[in-house]
Amino acid sequence: MSSRFAVELLEGRVLLASVPQNFVETVVATGLNTPTAMQFAPDGRLFVAQQSGQLRVITASGQLLSTPALSVIVNSTGERGLLGVTFDPNFSSNNYIYVYYTATTPNLHNRLSRFTMNGDVAVAASETVLLDLDSLNATNHNGGALRFGNDGKLYVAVGENAVASNSQTLSNLHGKMLRLNADGSIPTDNPFYNTATGKNRAIWSLGLRNPFTFDVERDTGRMFINDVGQSNWEEINLGVRGVNYGWANTEGYTSDPAFRSPVFAYPRTIGGVFNGAAITGAAFYDPLTSTFPTEMAGDYFFADYVGNWIRRIDTTGSSPVLTEFATGLAAPVDLQVHDNGSLYYLERGNSGRVVRVDYSPSELPVITGQPVNQVVTAGQPVTFTVTASGPAALGYQWTRNGNDINGATGSTYTINSTTTGDSGAVFRVVVTSGGNSTTSNAATLTVTNNTAPSATIISPAHGTQYNAGQTFTFTGTGSDQQDGALPASAFTWRVDLHHDTHVHPFVPTTTGVTSGTFTIPAVGHTETNVFYRITLTVVDS
Repeated sequence: MSSRFAVELLEGRVLLASVPQNFVETVVATGLNTPTAMQFAPDGRLFVAQQSGQLRVITASGQLLSTPALSVIVNSTGERGLLGVTFDPNFSSNNYIYVYYTATTPNLHNRLSRFTMNGDVAVAASETVLLDLDSLNATNHNGGALRFGNDGKLYVAVGENAVASNSQTLSNLHGKMLRLNADGSIPTDNPFYNTATGKNRAIWSLGLRNPFTFDVERDTGRMFINDVGQSNWEEINLGVRGVNYGWANTEGYTSDPAFRSPVFAYPRTIGGVFNGAAITGAAFYDPLTSTFPTEMAGDYFFADYVGNWIRRIDTTGSSPVLTEFATGLAAPVDLQVHDNGSLYYLERGNSGRVVRVDYSPSELPVITGQPVNQVVTAGQPVTFTVTASGPAALGYQWTRNGNDINGATGSTYTINSTTTGDSGAVFRVVVTSGGNSTTSNAATLTVTNNTAPSATIISPAHGTQYNAGQTFTFTGTGSDQQDGALPASAFTWRVDLHHDTHVHPFVPTTTGVTSGTFTIPAVGHTETNVFYRITLTVVDS
């Protein structure tokens, strides 16, 4: 059992997505630590990048392997870390995999490297550094997405490192889309090869702020680039050789002939029609086997990290047609379409997980989130939850040890105050839709007299103000009624940067220490409602 206390108390919540009728969600993997990106290998394995530097493997059968495919030493402060992954078009013969990460030596900078895979792990000492980007000042706006185009070239999305003027110069790589040969050399037909110098000849287009994700359509080679906005607009831009997308001279749609206007842009609003402020996922629906409804073929799916939704646009007409697809996600950061037609999304919330979405026009209701076993202290409440979809309105009936529970006819069932007599009880729920029914898995309740531990953050004090460049030391204590003072191994810390209405990780999840330090950046967000939240979790035996 665990207890979480912070400078400002956080109450945990698990967001459950809502998808259209006849679509079914299945949780593929959980327990991914601050995931940032994912990519399918040609053989069906899914590789997930963790910000702290590990690349995890989910097998084609859905098993998350405990041993990372590779680990790189990164600086993971703010939005830095392991940020991008892709596979060589000839992976089946050369086993090459490419990653983008924030290297720590000889200075802080983002790096593009290639590794050689041997089964589920990279060959030792196989890293080949293809490109060291320019040094970093700010912790945010790193970009990091990688894709191969239909021309066989490797495209790299790079953020402007929170310096807007970077986007409008050919003297550095920040705020650009780059184009490289697979070996890291620069193609001589790049648009600025003769006007830029050195590694800046890799620039393919410019004027971007933070292109965190992009995708390339399988058949046409069309590229859509998601550019996270600042004040007014989130953009989807058509990837075009040699163009300028206008940041920071313009944001959103523009009639200025010097800049390329977005294919689609939506306003940065919280609580409005769009309710979004950070475009993240990018996926054309162009699988080898299409299983979604025919009207979705070729659509572009995208997500919003702040709005916690997925939407799609149809660009076959004279102007894009926008359709809502899923809501209630938990900080989505990436989307991928499997060759078999399934859509996958990657969440940083819900403890870091991958979820698969399938189209299943069945008459039976489908349980998409099963009730789970629970352990609580006597006297505490407990809630069992189920999520489901079906062709008609859903009905619920919870059972205890095989007997219907009177009045328990919602998607959740709560016991307000548990007793040791409840321990061992088995709960299920029967979900009905249109006269058909499906019964959930069993969930067992365990009630114990063991109490949760307590945690206290000693420093810094709640409400402490900070200056740019200031270093803080965080310290805390943890104790348990049964175990006494808890050791460092029981402690887990996290520091998050909050600005406007959304959150950026600052100090990633760190376990095994009772204290640590972090330094406030000298550049970055300057809004009036910026603050840092420190969270301490302690776990007893």
